[in-house]
Order: sequence, then structure tokens, then C-alpha cells
Amino acid sequence: MANTKSAIKRIKIAERNRLRNKSYKSAVKTLMKKYYSAVDSYAANPTPESMKSVDEAMSAAYSKIDKAVKRNVLHSNNGARKKANLAKALKKVTVTAAS
Repeated sequence: MANTKSAIKRIKIAERNRLRNKSYKSAVKTLMKKYYSAVDSYAANPTPESMKSVDEAMSAAYSKIDKAVKRNVLHSNNGARKKANLAKALKKVTVTAAS
């Protein structure tokens, strides 16, 4: 257990930050899963309505990733990699659908 006031305060701050970071990371994972499921449904049935749901899911996921990067929950390269993987998943489906 910490002995000094400053160490006690740092423990409280670290716990607060850990919980905030955990919620952001969880939300990012959830939105990415929703996006991937929307892409899969679009691949199975490529309609304008399903493409609209893919766009909405992508927008939500990109927004949450950008906010997590802005708040230093994710490293900027980690956020960029996640966004690139999302875009790559859609591109793979649209290229095969167009062929």
C-alpha cells in the first residue's frame, strides 16, 4: 500500500484512467465487430440499403477510433491500423462483388 499522499493520489488517478481506457477499447471492439458483420451481410446480399448500413457502421467505428487516439487511449499508429483493416475488409468485398 502507498504511504505518501501523492502515491495514493496517483493510484486513484491510474485506476480512473484504466477504467476510462477500458471503456473506450471495449467500444472500439464492439463497433468494429458491428462493422464486420455489416460487411458480411453486404457481401451476402449487395443492396444499396446494406451498403448504407456499412457506411453508417464505418462512420461510427472511425469516429470512436479517432476519439480514442485523441484521448491517448490508443496509439496513433494503432488507430490507423484499425481503420486500414476496416477499409481493407470493405474493399475486398466490393472488388469481389464487382468482378
